[in-house]
Amino acid sequence: MRLLISLSALLLSVLFIQVGSGSLGPLDALAGRSFGFTATEIGILGSAHFIGLFLGCFINPWLIRRAGHSRCFAVMASASAISAIMHPVYIDLYFWAFLRVLTGFAIAGGYTVIESWLQAKLVNENRGRIFSVYRVADMVGTIMAQGVIATLDPASYTAYNIIAMVACMSLLPLALTQSVPPEIPEQKRFKPFFALTLSPLAGLGIIAAGLTNSSIRMVGPVYAIEIGLSAAQTAIFLSMSVLGGALIQIPAGIVTDKFNRRYVLVGFSLFAIAICFITGASSLIDFRQDLLAFGLVFLFGAATMPIYSICATHANDFASPQELVDLSASLILLYALGAIVSPVVSGYLIQNYGAGSMFIYIGFIHSVLVIYSVWRMGIRPAISISSYRYVPRTSMYIKAILRNPRDRG
Repeated sequence: MRLLISLSALLLSVLFIQVGSGSLGPLDALAGRSFGFTATEIGILGSAHFIGLFLGCFINPWLIRRAGHSRCFAVMASASAISAIMHPVYIDLYFWAFLRVLTGFAIAGGYTVIESWLQAKLVNENRGRIFSVYRVADMVGTIMAQGVIATLDPASYTAYNIIAMVACMSLLPLALTQSVPPEIPEQKRFKPFFALTLSPLAGLGIIAAGLTNSSIRMVGPVYAIEIGLSAAQTAIFLSMSVLGGALIQIPAGIVTDKFNRRYVLVGFSLFAIAICFITGASSLIDFRQDLLAFGLVFLFGAATMPIYSICATHANDFASPQELVDLSASLILLYALGAIVSPVVSGYLIQNYGAGSMFIYIGFIHSVLVIYSVWRMGIRPAISISSYRYVPRTSMYIKAILRNPRDRG
């Protein structure tokens, strides 16, 4: 308990980071629509966020070594606040896209600071318990972010000022903590496509997860608007996706540890395909769209959110303990590549073929993943070594937090 209290500043900062970053994407989508942005242009804003996140994973460790944890986090919080405040100053697609790159970069930096700080404070005996609290703080922040969206007028200075205020609040806990910042380890040579060479199926599955999750996160608000949901209902819509994904994590872990990983991956992908095609078709049905949309997106989150962790676990089965950090960094890269591309594609499809086309597109992605999974089953025997763990996609330090005793050998 004493350790948890000492780390409360870090956990509170995580909460504020997630509230700010989790609300900015949907807010941009809603505000962009009111300012006349097309669905494709809103997709560009979503892709810009992941470009910044991608760049931050590489550059921020160097910045931390140069300036230290606390000062680097202060810079990132300031950059995030400036980005939010500047949105209403000049309404322009490319200016907003630049601001979203800056935000993504700052978010990656904030998580890199916090995760490396946590990593230095934890030992094997408490790593699982503390990281569970870390996951809860992250998830609570995501759900709170949707509440922020539900109560704000998207196209207003007030909305973006509140997000900027939350970004500044993330700085306060770390500024006041008496916890001593850790030394940051030297970065090893990065192997960007290591995951694909180790496990092509896991690599493809991670890319599919990036394509899927970035679409619902960044362009999901556009889908909600197109089917007639209000801003408050859009917030509930996005929250239901997160809730579905959160509730399925424990059952997904039990199933993944008991059965062939590839069977489980195929099962979740088939589930996702069914939900995607039902959701795509439902946008054409004259029914209570709010209730139907909430239920379907809950199932969508349950079907798609565990796929990253299933694929990461499958890839871990083929890696030696010395390769796990390299593997984690490679998985994050592949996820980011999918996440950069998909919002633009989803926005274009909604703009030209209707709201339901986004889910048809995601269903097609998982159809390809199922076909490839079945093919890989025929050419490579299954093994079972590592256990399932929920793996967030934040910074390249995350593997150091998640490692277990055998990773140290």
